[in-house]
Amino acid sequence: MSWAGIFGFSTLFGAQDVGERDGEPDPTLSGRDARESELSDRLRNLDRKLDQRRASDRANEPPKEEPSSRRYGLALRMGADFVAGVVVGGAIGWGVDRLFGTSPWGLIVFVLLGFAAGILTVLRSAGMVQQGPAGPDDKV
Repeated sequence: MSWAGIFGFSTLFGAQDVGERDGEPDPTLSGRDARESELSDRLRNLDRKLDQRRASDRANEPPKEEPSSRRYGLALRMGADFVAGVVVGGAIGWGVDRLFGTSPWGLIVFVLLGFAAGILTVLRSAGMVQQGPAGPDDKV
């Protein structure tokens, strides 16, 4: 027995040059040509199936996500924008109260306005709200 027979290669590639139907050699092709033709057909069939599978995988593939570092940066920016809105509103309210002596109403009103401005800024950063109407000088 040859090494090909020991490792099972003879059954994989066909050890004999015989036809499929009657066990006789194929008169049109030599044994090696027949095996190469069969392998070429199998390879083309496999390529076709792989192309179909890749096409269906691409169609069913979820959209690629952004890198996590970019998402962390966006989250930090949103948090900072929100806190800045509340702090600026509180500072303006405190200034109004000191200037006009209306304590604590200026602080309450401007902290609430700062809160609303912070929420709006976060929503704009997240893309949930449009930037606003375009003015006559804005390019569209």
